[in-house]
Amino acid sequence: MKQRLIDRLERYVMIDTQADPNSAITPSTEKQWDLIKLLEKEIKALNLEVTVDDKGYLMATLPSNTDKKVPTVGLLAHIDTSPDYNATNVNPVIVENYNGEDIQLGQTEKVLSPNTFPQLKDVIGHTLMTTDGTSLLGADDKAGVVEIMEAIIYLIDHPEIKHGDIRFSFTPDEEIGKGPHNFDVERFNADFAYTMDGSLEGELQYESFNAAMAVVEVNGVNVHPGSAKDVMVNANTLAMTFNEQLPADEVPEHTEGYEGFYHLMQMEGNVEKATLQYIIRDHDKAQFERRKNHLLDIAKNLNHHYDEELIKVQIDDQYYNMGEKIKSHPELIDIPEKVIKSLGITPVIEPIRGGTDGSQLSYMGLPTPNLFTGGANFHGPFEYASIDVMEKAVHTIVGIVSEFEKQS
Repeated sequence: MKQRLIDRLERYVMIDTQADPNSAITPSTEKQWDLIKLLEKEIKALNLEVTVDDKGYLMATLPSNTDKKVPTVGLLAHIDTSPDYNATNVNPVIVENYNGEDIQLGQTEKVLSPNTFPQLKDVIGHTLMTTDGTSLLGADDKAGVVEIMEAIIYLIDHPEIKHGDIRFSFTPDEEIGKGPHNFDVERFNADFAYTMDGSLEGELQYESFNAAMAVVEVNGVNVHPGSAKDVMVNANTLAMTFNEQLPADEVPEHTEGYEGFYHLMQMEGNVEKATLQYIIRDHDKAQFERRKNHLLDIAKNLNHHYDEELIKVQIDDQYYNMGEKIKSHPELIDIPEKVIKSLGITPVIEPIRGGTDGSQLSYMGLPTPNLFTGGANFHGPFEYASIDVMEKAVHTIVGIVSEFEKQS
């Protein structure tokens, strides 16, 4: 199976499917259609039912092969790649039997090193796929796409493994937060689903952040600096004052686990006007609301100080903690945990410090935990995938659908 995984992953990552956050269409880039159409062709070649809507959402079915009444399991992965780094001319490199030492990435000066990325020590002896240092790899989430495809093929080739209906879907624009926006849960018609969108071996995630985007607009008073005393209000300085009133240690670089944060993503401005863009994250819903209100209070207090509304804050919620919807379905965690253990893997059940499509889908009526794919260091030139872990992910999928049939 390893060579099949390598061949399929190479084929998929070499197709540029980078999403565009500034686009108004879905998919956000026309080039995402290249992989969508290829997947449609490959699934039709398996003689399976497959549909693709005008927004690029591919849905397909592997029919039940049991007489039992079994829940319909859904499997999901996204085909787009991050807009944060070059995704053109991806040139994947295979490293056989990784020896635990530094990996020179192509002809660049970049080095994939266990000194920087200690999780590499866990994949010594594995076959790795890396970048050549000039682009991201796209294992996020093409490794997940590959694993679903190979699991479906494995089940077709092994009819002795009994399962219910399996619905699987490949979707666009997850990387820009729009993956579920046009996903038709009713048409998908699954009782629940799993996103294959995790990272390291054994990850099983059913809690995510609550998330919001905040845009802070700061308006200054711009006059000639020679006559500025008691008149000028420098929007840049006021923006910095705003940011300084946030807790200095509640930022991504100083938090972990369930700890939330404020993250200043972007800032620009001049004396007359400045803009700050934040993302707000917290697993706890009440603390999430307090974080949002804290931004509003800072703006209120500064505006009161200047006796003028110089600062406006626009906050838009993005997604919520999917654990609130999944915790009433303990079997969605118990069964994959059992399967993962049966494969000799230690389950890593921890919250996602971010979100997946499952974060939104769970609130759309489709409870959707997240499973590991074997990729790491996503969204940049140090991204890699362990083919050995990918193989285990395939067997995890197979084990899950089989176990639901056995327990029905």
